[in-house]
This record gives sequence, C-alpha cells and structure tokens, in this order.
Amino acid sequence: MKQRFQVTMAVTMAFVLSVMVIFANPGSTYAASVDVNAKSAILVDASSGKILFEKNSDLTLPPASMTKMMTEYLVLEAIDKGKISWDTTTQISDYPYSISANPGFSGVGLRQNHDYTVRELYEAMAINSDNATTIALAELVAGSEAEFVKMMNEKAAEMKLPDYQFVNSTGLSNKDLGDNRPKGTEPDATNLLSAKSTALLAYHLIHDYPKSLDVTSMTTTEFDGQTIQNWNWLLPDMPGYLKQFGYEGVDGLKTGFTDLAGYCFTGTAKRDGQRLISVVMKTDSKEARFQETRKLFDYGFQQFKQKELYPAGYQIKDKSEIQVSKGKEDQVEVEAKDALATVVKNGDEKQYSIKYHFNKDKIDKDGKITAPVKKGEKVGTAELVYKGDEKYHNLLTGKASTTKTDLVTTSSVEKSNWFMLALGGIGNFFSDIFHGAVDTVKGWF
Repeated sequence: MKQRFQVTMAVTMAFVLSVMVIFANPGSTYAASVDVNAKSAILVDASSGKILFEKNSDLTLPPASMTKMMTEYLVLEAIDKGKISWDTTTQISDYPYSISANPGFSGVGLRQNHDYTVRELYEAMAINSDNATTIALAELVAGSEAEFVKMMNEKAAEMKLPDYQFVNSTGLSNKDLGDNRPKGTEPDATNLLSAKSTALLAYHLIHDYPKSLDVTSMTTTEFDGQTIQNWNWLLPDMPGYLKQFGYEGVDGLKTGFTDLAGYCFTGTAKRDGQRLISVVMKTDSKEARFQETRKLFDYGFQQFKQKELYPAGYQIKDKSEIQVSKGKEDQVEVEAKDALATVVKNGDEKQYSIKYHFNKDKIDKDGKITAPVKKGEKVGTAELVYKGDEKYHNLLTGKASTTKTDLVTTSSVEKSNWFMLALGGIGNFFSDIFHGAVDTVKGWF
C-alpha cells in the first residue's frame, strides 16, 4: 500500500512539473518552436519582415566577415549612382596587397601593378570572402578605408540598424590589421552587430539590390587564372563532398569566422515564392553554422505559409455601414480595399480577426461621415489582429507585426440640397420644442 502511494505521488509530481515547465513562462516567444545551438539567432520572412523565430537576437557580437554585406551594399550603391561601374578598373595599393600576401588571411593572391575590375574584386569578396579585395573596393569607393568606415556607420544609421559598430570594411579585428587599421578607430576595436541588425542589413541588401543574389548564388568563379569557391556550403550543387550540405532554394548570403566571433552565417532561401532570411552567430564549427541554419529553414518553410485570411471587399458583419449626415442617403457601406494576408503558422488561421479603425478627421464623435462622400473614399483602416500565444514582431519597425489595408466606402453619397436640409433643420427645431414641452409638463407632476 505504501509503495502504491509512493508511485502515485511520483506520477502526480511528474505531471505537476510538466505543467510548470509548459506554463512557467507563457509570454516567452517561440519557446518550443526549434532548438538552435547558437549564441544568437533569428529567422525572418523576407517579404513582410515578420520575425518567425529569435534567440538572443539583440545580443551584440562580432559578425566577422558578415560585415562584408555592408561593403557589398555600398559598392552596389556606388554603381547604382554612377560613381563607378562593374568595368571600372583599379590597382592594388600597399595596404590590401600586404593583407593579400599574408598567409594568415588566405586570400586570392592579389598582384600590384595590375588592373582589376570592380566585378572581379566584388566576386572575390562576396563569393570567397576575400579581405584584400574588400579593402581595395573600400579604397576605390571612398578614397580610404577610414572614409569608407564612416560611410558604413552612416548607412547603418540610415537603415535604422538597432545595434552596430563598424571599424573596418572586412570584419577582421583591428588588432589583426595592426598599423593598417582605419584612422580614427581603436587598436583593439572590432565590428559589432546583433543578429537582428545583421538580418536587417541582409534584408536591405537583397531588397534594394536583388542582383546581389546573382553573385552570392555562384558556387565557384574564375579569378586571375584560378578557380575560387564559395564558403556557403548550403548552396545547391556545391562541388565534391560539399554537395551533401546543399539546401534547396538557398542563394546567399554570407559566412563569417574569427576566433572572437566563432562561426557565423547569414543565409537566405526561396521556395514556392516564399523567401526567408536567417542569421546564426557564434556556433561551434564550420558545419554547425549550416546545420543550425538548416533547422531554421526547415522550421520556416514547414511551419509558415503566406495566406490570404480576408479577401478584398471584406465587410465585418453588422459593421458594414456607417451613418451619413447631410446626405441624400442616411448611410453608406464600407469594406476592406485590399486582401489581408500574412505569414501564418500552421493551425493558427483562427487566431486572426479583423478590426476597423476609423479616421477621426472623417468620422465625427457620433460615428457619422458628412456628405458628400465619394466611392472608394478612405475612412480608416482594416487591421489583422492576432490573438494567439506567440508574440510576433517586425524586423523593420521593431514593433508588433501588423497587417493593414484601407477601409473605403463602396458607393457615393451626394450632399442633400439646401431645401431638404432646411426642412430637416425645421423638423429638428420643432422636435426639440415638443420634447422640451413634454419634459416641462412631466416636471409639473
């Protein structure tokens, strides 16, 4: 009997503990979604900016060569503005040459007194993560790496990256650069980004310059008589034994490694029209950064789909009409101008509802709109409201993820003519007198 009681108590305690584990932190986002073995990580829907998963995503860490995404962006911007072109040529100064000649940096082996095109240098930077070609491009765009670093920080502020510090163009530690470190930066300084900032940088790179993916998707390329290889092992059709790491839909973006940063990776993949952006920082090995990214992509593509929850023209039942004052008609219908769609986790469709928000400058305190009213006139917004347990935020705004469309009228209502308005005014006048008299008489009794 005593043994049975002990067994019963053990089972009861196990149940209580399991409940405590489940409900200990009900407000925690993505608590049981995916286990990522990285110091920091994030997964984002690249279309909307909706964050699907995050782990310590605000933690500021060295991004290593993921820094080069900012250099890529500024080079592409310079090309876009006509300051340079893909065919612009430049020669290699002593600084990048010394970096290239250093076996510790394992570069592509640049030559001096030789003309390199911007395309050649860019491909070596984006595909092979070469440091010397990165510095050569920074010098070409800004005159010096120090001036380029200023551009990097200014662009980071413009992009509204939440956490950043750029001290060089490559992602190396300034300590590694020695006396070559950019003027105005500290000897022991290093670049710093959070996973959230890195994802936002990647978002801007592929949205503003989608052609960048034409380069980052290349598994190999020829450079100065040699074949150089992409460090992104998740690319499909990687050569040799690396083919086993390939992931369908991956076409970027940037690896990174230093002793301080550990193994990092910013990835992007597209399947069935849906693109994801992922970042993992400080993983344990070359292989781990891709294995953990694979987990994030599997989670994103398997669990989330873009879905239209409410069609264009949708009307909330019993709230489809608003009153009209001074019009030939007393009311007008309203509807959602466009469809309301968002990235939805499997089984969460019923967690979304729609809510109207009327513009105060259109609708008075009595809930009426004044004639004349035009068909398609915006009177407010229709918003998707999520009532589930997870807390989705938007990478671009830093706020709760929202989806809205205009709330518009379905027809026109002309203003009533002066005679009808006058009659209405007279009617209201006598109605007020009548009701006032009735109230007075009631007061006598």
